[in-house]
Amino acid sequence: MVNHNIFMQRCLQLAAMGQQWVTPNPMVGAVVVKNGKIIGEGYHKEFGGPHAEVNAIEAVKDKTQLKGATIYVSLEPCAHFGKTPPCTNLIIEHKITKVVIACLDPNPMVAGKGVKHLKSAGIELEAGVLEREAQELNKIFFWFHTQKQPYVVLKWAQTADGFCGRIPNAKLSSKITNWYSNILVHKIRSAEAAILVGYNTALNDNPELTNRKWIGKNPLRIVLDLAGELPQNLRLFNDEKQTIVFTLKPKENTQHVSYFKLNSTLNIVNEVLNALFELKIQSVMIEGGPKTLQLFIDKKVWNEAHIFTSSREWQKGIKAPIIKKDTKVYDKINLTDSYQIFKPNYSL
Repeated sequence: MVNHNIFMQRCLQLAAMGQQWVTPNPMVGAVVVKNGKIIGEGYHKEFGGPHAEVNAIEAVKDKTQLKGATIYVSLEPCAHFGKTPPCTNLIIEHKITKVVIACLDPNPMVAGKGVKHLKSAGIELEAGVLEREAQELNKIFFWFHTQKQPYVVLKWAQTADGFCGRIPNAKLSSKITNWYSNILVHKIRSAEAAILVGYNTALNDNPELTNRKWIGKNPLRIVLDLAGELPQNLRLFNDEKQTIVFTLKPKENTQHVSYFKLNSTLNIVNEVLNALFELKIQSVMIEGGPKTLQLFIDKKVWNEAHIFTSSREWQKGIKAPIIKKDTKVYDKINLTDSYQIFKPNYSL
């Protein structure tokens, strides 16, 4: 009896290799199996490029081996023309007789259409193999299409006694975590579509909000500037990447900066998330400051909180955000400093 899990696990391994490059598409891996052996494999490498099924089939040197073969795919094959032709057509064309998938695609453009097309062509289909693992791999993609809002990741560093920043003009160092933690932050950034900060963080820290210490694209930069007072010479207004400013007083858009007018201060979080959904921004990382982070926490619209806790104590400073004590710890890594990932009960 064929162990489908082995081949699907390989699909998931392959899919993860495209993490930094395929957004807004999902990560997908595929393997072609004949007589219990993998004869071709591939993954979706970059947005706009060939899909995983195409790369896996192309990797089979002797195309006659495709007739009667089985293809494993970590996500339902597409049946529509997008930036590339439908993958279901290619599978049918090469007379592959069985398709095993991990889960259905939540994108309304696909959502069951691929399965229907394959079945109508007489191809045997099996779904649900490592379904949970496949959904976890593409948690951002699934959340965006099922909940109709971006996947929200919170991130901050804090001291052992709960401070995340020095009092303005303090002469002591404001560095909390170590160099390794800093690299990890950029790795986290590389997986997100956008980064958001508040007015004080933009003004006082003057961050670039780019991905400089890890492979992958720079995320879209977002800043809350309600009064429209941020100086235009700040780093986040340079040409490294596009920036969106959410404000009550928008200015004229430039080549690299767009302004989005907020209706009021009463519902900032929902207005921001709704706008990002309309812009098809699937995920956003909230990097600060504490007031901005607490806005998302209090509205209960966050999916993960990445918290770096130093062994240092400051005794005084700017208090770090607070999440409920019963929030579950999803993962924990010790990097001299403590690094924990928290998830609320409503997250996937």
